[in-house]
Amino acid sequence: MFSHIMIGTNDLPRAKAFYDALFGTLDIKPGFVDRHRVFWRSPGGSFSVSLPIDGQSATVGNGSTFGFNCGSSEQVDAWHAAGLAHGGTTAEDPPGLREGPAGRLYLAYLRDPDGHKLCAVYRLPKAG
Repeated sequence: MFSHIMIGTNDLPRAKAFYDALFGTLDIKPGFVDRHRVFWRSPGGSFSVSLPIDGQSATVGNGSTFGFNCGSSEQVDAWHAAGLAHGGTTAEDPPGLREGPAGRLYLAYLRDPDGHKLCAVYRLPKAG
């Protein structure tokens, strides 16, 4: 459904360092800088951070969350730890198992250094 997601930042080098560490836990290569943006590519699409083109400050979307698929609960934990080590902060509950209508999910939430809300998701296999 998506080709890419782009969010704003007020500090491109800080954002690149944060997301390089975060996405490294997902086996995604470091981002590449294109003028005022950084892009990370994966088979599932592209993620980018950008200095706002209009010259105004980047702001956070209230109610927005950007989710990233993980292959295990250990990968979710590594993602969360990398985010904390590179300037992110925990959002919501600590990483852990959640059960509901969407099934059994192992989730972790972070806010990046600009305040954007992020989620790592591992969908546990159905029992049976």
